Amino acid sequence: MKITFLGTGTSQGIPIIGSDHPVCLSENQKDKRLRVSVLVEWDNYTYVIDCGPDFRQQMLNAKVSRIDGIIFTHEHADHTMGLDDIRPFFFRQGDIPLYAHERVFKALERRFDYIFTTGKKYPGVPSVTKTEIKNEPFIAGNLNVIPINGWHYKLQVFGYRFRDFAYLTDMKTIEEAEIDKLHNLEVLVVNALRKEPHMAHFNLEEALELIERVKPRQAYLTHISHHMGFHDEVQKELPENVFLAYDNLQITI
Repeated sequence: MKITFLGTGTSQGIPIIGSDHPVCLSENQKDKRLRVSVLVEWDNYTYVIDCGPDFRQQMLNAKVSRIDGIIFTHEHADHTMGLDDIRPFFFRQGDIPLYAHERVFKALERRFDYIFTTGKKYPGVPSVTKTEIKNEPFIAGNLNVIPINGWHYKLQVFGYRFRDFAYLTDMKTIEEAEIDKLHNLEVLVVNALRKEPHMAHFNLEEALELIERVKPRQAYLTHISHHMGFHDEVQKELPENVFLAYDNLQITI
């Protein structure tokens, strides 16, 4: 299984428009972060988790020519607003499979009503198929995917486990039964917004506490804001099996 970090930034990305924060002015490519998303590839299958406003550029950066589906964690704009850019895939492949909670589909149907309409569509509008996710395993390609239910302040959000890889983003709290799904992992990816506490996201301390609890062989931090600090400086402070993810990083499990 190959994981490509398409984006590792928070909702505004790094650099933030018009910001003179030192991290936003950094020339280190590891400090430049598109909105958070990953590409998961195994056997002959290619899935994207989340489809934010940088989706087009991410697909070009990763040289992706085919996807087998998009799996959504939740409906916030930084995770969904690239949906229109599935058009090149649709033109080549036909209807694009989407996987999401019922509530997320309702939000997508409001924002992208022209995609989901059952009437006559404007030429060039893509079509999709829908698979509603509940908190129970579902099939993607030839794999059983296990949802991990969590809370992004008061909003329900799904993380996902693929074999020995799990991906969590935009989480602040996870119930005990869900944490139990995260044991015996090769790789855990988890959001860590910044060092200071935040009402809707794990901060660095909380992310490290979860990692210590479930003990994956390796862990990668994502959904990182400029307030976390410079990539290279923060990396020196982390445990030896914990890494700050960065855009275009690839790992094989």
